[in-house]
Amino acid sequence: MPYRTQFPRDWFADLDRLQREMQQAFDLSPNIRGLTRGFPALNVGGTPKSLEIYAFIPGVDPAGLEVQIEKGVLTVAGERQIDAVPEKASVHIDERFAGRFRRIVTLPDDVDANAVEARYQDGVLHISIARKETAQPRRIAIQ
Repeated sequence: MPYRTQFPRDWFADLDRLQREMQQAFDLSPNIRGLTRGFPALNVGGTPKSLEIYAFIPGVDPAGLEVQIEKGVLTVAGERQIDAVPEKASVHIDERFAGRFRRIVTLPDDVDANAVEARYQDGVLHISIARKETAQPRRIAIQ
């Protein structure tokens, strides 16, 4: 009689988890602050009514930022200009990232892509995406 477990394994979920772990391992790059995942740094969280995303992008003109949602994927892109160094100055350490950047975040199915707000203040881009009305928790009265 073949071995049967009471809780069958989901092989596709295991493969998906393995793929994410491998991707994270390759996305890490050494930095003076430790291991980082890219520029800009992101904080992603949520409330029952919205998904909140913070992108830390100091020194970038907000007019040059591109924020786009397409097919459940949020893309934040832009360019940070290289700081001008005087002609006769020599650079000993240059840790500040300059150039084009792009960060991509896969959004959950319960967000409303038509209800998005984006604000940039003090080097932080705050993107708030409302959750769909059907995804809102609601209290059901017992009769």
